[in-house]
Amino acid sequence: MKQFLRPAQLTPVTFASVLLWSVLIVSQIGSASTCCAADKPNFIVFLADDLGWGDLGCYGHPKIKTPNLDKFASEGVRFTQAYAACGVCSPSRSSVLTGRTPYRNGVWRWLPVGNEAHLRASEITIPESLRPLGYQTMHSGKWHLNGYFNRPEQPQPNDHGYDWWFATQNNASPSHKDPINFVRNGKEVGPLTGFSAPLVSQEASAWLKKERDPSQPFFITVWTHEPHLPIESDPEFQQLYKEIENPGVRQHHGNITQLDHAFGNLMTTVDELGLRDNTFVIFTSDNGPEGSGKGNLKNPQSQQNRTWGSTGGLRGRKRDSHEGGIRVPGIVRWPGRIKPGTQSDVPIIGSDIFTTVLEIAGAPLPTDRTIDGVNLIPACERIDLERPVPLFWRTHIAPPASHAAMRIGDWKIIADQQLTKFQLYQIAKDPTEENDLASKMPEKLAEMKIRFMEVWKGVEAEGPREWWANQPQGGKRKKGPKLPDGTDDTGEFDVVKGATVSVSDLGYLLEAGAGEGFALQKLDVPIQESATFKIQYRTAVSSVTRNACFCFGSTAQNDRLYKAGTLIGMGRHGAFDGSWANVGIGAGKKSDFDPNALFTATVTIDLDHGKLVLNVDGQRIEHQLPGNLESVDYVGIYAKNTKSEFSKITRVE
Repeated sequence: MKQFLRPAQLTPVTFASVLLWSVLIVSQIGSASTCCAADKPNFIVFLADDLGWGDLGCYGHPKIKTPNLDKFASEGVRFTQAYAACGVCSPSRSSVLTGRTPYRNGVWRWLPVGNEAHLRASEITIPESLRPLGYQTMHSGKWHLNGYFNRPEQPQPNDHGYDWWFATQNNASPSHKDPINFVRNGKEVGPLTGFSAPLVSQEASAWLKKERDPSQPFFITVWTHEPHLPIESDPEFQQLYKEIENPGVRQHHGNITQLDHAFGNLMTTVDELGLRDNTFVIFTSDNGPEGSGKGNLKNPQSQQNRTWGSTGGLRGRKRDSHEGGIRVPGIVRWPGRIKPGTQSDVPIIGSDIFTTVLEIAGAPLPTDRTIDGVNLIPACERIDLERPVPLFWRTHIAPPASHAAMRIGDWKIIADQQLTKFQLYQIAKDPTEENDLASKMPEKLAEMKIRFMEVWKGVEAEGPREWWANQPQGGKRKKGPKLPDGTDDTGEFDVVKGATVSVSDLGYLLEAGAGEGFALQKLDVPIQESATFKIQYRTAVSSVTRNACFCFGSTAQNDRLYKAGTLIGMGRHGAFDGSWANVGIGAGKKSDFDPNALFTATVTIDLDHGKLVLNVDGQRIEHQLPGNLESVDYVGIYAKNTKSEFSKITRVE
């Protein structure tokens, strides 16, 4: 393993600044060997889920009310260039606890149920590092650092150094309201009454009041589910936005105010217990906002109409390596050490939390592995940070053109998935990444590419590469012919290939001609976990060849779509991957039905468990999906060499 890297050179000004901060920290909190437990600082890491850079009042949102976080920002430092370590949740969380970029520590992707990737026992976490110094440790809220939650196959929060934990594997279920899937210290809690963020905050407050030893310092992580889907907000907070007509906007804005309320409750507890002056608190988010930021006006009551998060005008959103996917709020308060009302433009990242906490507490940093994060304390005084390893991002489900990125100073390079095409931006002058300088500044691009590849190769060498390389691709499939562009006479589809779509009495008529044809609608919010859709269909011809299928996939290519429906001419319901050439190796059941009937089907796409489930007229067909299908961006209708009628696709909430 590599040794922990230190800056080889510091400028005189930077060295003096860091030395000053080191003297200040030692003088105020003492060394680990001489400071009694009661004198050591406490730590709270409060992490929101899918909160955008522009979602808080103190970050400029014109409508969302966040009085507690706005006040908190006035009491410490607000960073304008705080970053998550990845564009999605699980990897970002792993970096907070380990100080290591996700592909290095193994949590390279968001973790569905049953996935082999997890935060390995070999990783060194903050709570593991602090416990030998007398710290009590507690986690409350979303965990999402293993695929086998609360099971012996993989490490749980207690295996990573937590004395007390109250958590869910991923999202609160069935939603933020009255969740039923929390586990406390290995035991299922059962149904709870209330909303997730306040419940998570309440658990942390109760632990502070009743469970901890007041003579010992503490480290707490409070990771809310808000404002991640499925969003449900207390009517009390929705009422604050009663003038807004769209119910989805009221839900979204109320959800962030609900989060703010939960944060305020915890800070009130800190004050009531007299802990404010000796507690370092950081508030941030795991990635940028979900969805398009425009909701779903076609279905105002849907969850997809609750994705109104703001990037503050930055390019890209959740999953993206552009700024909108990775730049997040970042606020730190440490009374007496950080000047109230400070604004810092120095870039920091989630992995810095690890190094910062350990150095403040006097815990030794690991020397047998690369630590990507650095101590962010000088940045609280607007002092630039020296980084042995540049800021680096790699998101497994990012758009192909922005798969990975690196930032050094004001310069940022973005690489595509094949590492063949690169973009170059000067972020200080162009934070919205509108002016790609790659072609105008070839020498700077070449310099950045060399350093980028050094970091890329270093990360690949240390991480468990077998977890992400050679992901299962499903069974041996035959490729179909490339389909020509089709025609959409309805104006309701984003992509049509090999067919014509027109209006019919049922909804749509899909004419596939002599080959395969499909029509797709792009989802406002890609499916990453599970979703169920309902559709009706029937044949529109009397010939032998009759079929109709719902289809979906991550890209608008016939060979990459998954079909589920009825092979009417074969007397069979079924599901298959890719082109019609693979229909014989899909799943299916013979059925005695009227070929001219109107069929009603529901299709559940379950990426957590790698399967689709088709229910049609009393028949249930289950079909395995390949392990590399990590998101679904398109849903639509499909037919082969026939004409079929379809209803509009509805999502079953």
